Amino acid sequence: MIDSPVNTLFKQLISLDKSLSQPLYLQVSVQIINAIQRRYLTKGTMLPGTRVLSQLLKVHRNTAVAIYEELSSQGWVEIIPNKGTFVLEPEKNTAKIKATSQKINEAYTYAKTTGFHFQNSFHLASTVQYTNAKYTINDGKPDLRLHPVHQFTRWYSAAMKRKTLINKWNRSHEVFNSLFQTQLCNYLNATRGFHISPNNLINTRSTEMSLYIVSQLLIKQNDIVLVGHLSNYASNMIFQQTGATIKTIPVDNDGLDIEYIKKHFIKHSIRCVYICAHRDYPTVVKLSAERRLELLQLAKEYGFAIIEDDFDYDFQFDGSAMLPMASADANGMVIYLGKIGQSLFPSFQTGFVIAPENLIAEAKNYLELLDKQGDLIQEQILSELINEGEIYRLMKKNIVIYKKRRDFSCNLLTKYFSGTAQWEIPIGGLAIWLQFHPKISLLKLAEESEKNDLLLPKTILYQNKNTCAIRFGFGHLNEEEIELVIKKLKRAYDKVILK
Repeated sequence: MIDSPVNTLFKQLISLDKSLSQPLYLQVSVQIINAIQRRYLTKGTMLPGTRVLSQLLKVHRNTAVAIYEELSSQGWVEIIPNKGTFVLEPEKNTAKIKATSQKINEAYTYAKTTGFHFQNSFHLASTVQYTNAKYTINDGKPDLRLHPVHQFTRWYSAAMKRKTLINKWNRSHEVFNSLFQTQLCNYLNATRGFHISPNNLINTRSTEMSLYIVSQLLIKQNDIVLVGHLSNYASNMIFQQTGATIKTIPVDNDGLDIEYIKKHFIKHSIRCVYICAHRDYPTVVKLSAERRLELLQLAKEYGFAIIEDDFDYDFQFDGSAMLPMASADANGMVIYLGKIGQSLFPSFQTGFVIAPENLIAEAKNYLELLDKQGDLIQEQILSELINEGEIYRLMKKNIVIYKKRRDFSCNLLTKYFSGTAQWEIPIGGLAIWLQFHPKISLLKLAEESEKNDLLLPKTILYQNKNTCAIRFGFGHLNEEEIELVIKKLKRAYDKVILK
């Protein structure tokens, strides 16, 4: 038996690499499947027994058993007790549709374009720029390298073993407030001044999903949505997709100009005002306490909703963070969007919406359509991290790092751009609003930067007759990278000036 044709074939075709992370039994299984697909092993062929197979491959017999069990579970072989293991040919349950005579040659290839019309959405065109540049300036994203990989591996493993989690997997239709929602409410009540219950909250995959759901519920075709003068391109895309008419409002050193709204709009003409009160996007200006109260009063008087996007509340370096407007809203005018877990990998960050119960009830119905399954593992881990205080501790540790990076960035900007650019040292957030004086062509700056291995995405460039600035995100760069990036930016700036 050791010299049979099948054994010889196995010796020739099967190779093992113990340096790979893939288990040996899966490596062998894949190679045997490949041999069956190529008809090297035909239907009915008897394969060597597990003892012989283990000798051929120089592996433990348990590994040989695992190989055949894997093949059997996928339907490639049949294991008959006391007889052996035999190759099967997986049944082809679908028959090809015969082509008409006109395009018979194309019948078994997939079409590149549809044979019907559909609506292209200009508003949702991708803003991603592909580049070979080694370095990138973004709009203020966290550094994923600070994610506690080893600790997280332990947390994930522990969460997967929780019997309470396993019991929930097959009970997705039960109506109950999850432990995670309760823990999240407690956390937000303690850290952001809320007084909410799980009926005031839904958790989503991201703040973008949160805004999309809220927009679908709130906005109809041609409804007027007010945003800051420069505003967030991502939120604008969502509003435009719903058919909203976007109107821009001036932003000064105290934030959104509330008097401008009073002078240029009448009661019941505005559907909602979108605002990043804690730190305006992109200028990082904080909405003053006086204007917050004015906006809340105006919302009640004019009958519009306020969408408060607090995307980076946790990153506060100097002083105490100002509590959200929603925490002082007694009239149900504010819909609050936030995010938790920004010190973790994106797949374990979560967005959330806080609003009065009647809107949350509708939002949950909409979320059920978009994300019925949810992510129980993510919720289990986050609820435990909140309960044990790990989220708070990790955030505090990272704030120390980000504050050093902010200070280092500002010192280097002073060294290389003093006299040619202006900026305020941000008291929080992971971006600096860098304004160039005199004005230059930011597109040319981006072109020269990319030649120097530095990408400036178009989404961080803000230029019109009154503005020439970039939203300089520093959070994702360490100090060595910050110095390289600012030097490259300076070289590109000098080349643009010389031209």
